[in-house]
Amino acid sequence: MRSIEISRGARGRLKILCLGAHGDDIEIGCGGTILRLLSENTGVEVHWVVFSSGGPRAGEARTSAKKFLAGAGKRTIVLKSFEDGFFPYKGGALKEFFERLKTRVSPDLIFTHYRQDLHQDHRLVSELTWNTFRDHLILEYEVVKYDGDLGSPNVFIHLTGSLCRQKVDHLMKSFKSQQSRDWFSPEVFLAVLRIRGVESRAPEKYAEGFYAKKLVI
Repeated sequence: MRSIEISRGARGRLKILCLGAHGDDIEIGCGGTILRLLSENTGVEVHWVVFSSGGPRAGEARTSAKKFLAGAGKRTIVLKSFEDGFFPYKGGALKEFFERLKTRVSPDLIFTHYRQDLHQDHRLVSELTWNTFRDHLILEYEVVKYDGDLGSPNVFIHLTGSLCRQKVDHLMKSFKSQQSRDWFSPEVFLAVLRIRGVESRAPEKYAEGFYAKKLVI
């Protein structure tokens, strides 16, 4: 298994764009990786976008983003209020947002949803990411859910047990509204991290898995 490092960006400081359909998607999919990158690199700039975060969940999403981005050199948190579950029917407005976004952000690394995700909102965000950012490193993250759509990642980022516990702790404390869902639990999140750790022979047992469509080494 070949290892590569993500450290400095093209301009010296790493710039990251995180895209999530709903509050908690980014955190579940790549929260541990964000925590690791911020702990290992100084001055990282993160642009964090949640597309459906209206009503009471907006406060949860902002609180969570601030926790995960506490170590960033610069952070921009954008919370939109596109209707949950209706993204494919709001495609024009979402496309317009992405077109504006690319004029404001030039990231070295983008995290977005897995393009084979069975949730319609997740899939559209992934498709628009690829439509909009054509010359960037894009890693697609996975979100565990009822649909049973977890795949076989081809990129793994190893995590320490401490980072995993920090990730799960932030999730559980930030998203109180989600805790009635049986999949939203520490056991589920840690189980996925442990499985990806086994698959990638992580030295400290845990990893987050990603899907890379294009990667130049």
